[in-house]
Amino acid sequence: MDALVWRKSSRSSSGACVELAPGRNTIMVRDSKDPQGPMLTFGRDTFAAFIVGVTQGEFDLHSA
Repeated sequence: MDALVWRKSSRSSSGACVELAPGRNTIMVRDSKDPQGPMLTFGRDTFAAFIVGVTQGEFDLHSA
């Protein structure tokens, strides 16, 4: 298995971020403050759909 190459957003400044590591068929996600902790694994299509939802505001909290 190839070693994962973790990337953090260039906009990250506080250290409270997630890191991503693209694999052949998956995207791995982990907490940048706990690099030895748990990782989430997403299929590329699922992760792409999540990014579309984020950019379209699907997960924004709206005040009542």
